[in-house]
Amino acid sequence: MRPLSWRGLAEETPEAYKDVTAVVEASEGAGLCRKVARLVPLGVVKG
Repeated sequence: MRPLSWRGLAEETPEAYKDVTAVVEASEGAGLCRKVARLVPLGVVKG
């Protein structure tokens, strides 16, 4: 499958996403949330 645009392709690169651990730590440090569980993905479905 080919991307419809270069922008769409760029959004799917791993570098386009922030490290979730860093985001959670920053959010918890700012008092916006608290950790209650750690989830582990079992699979990915894309459609």
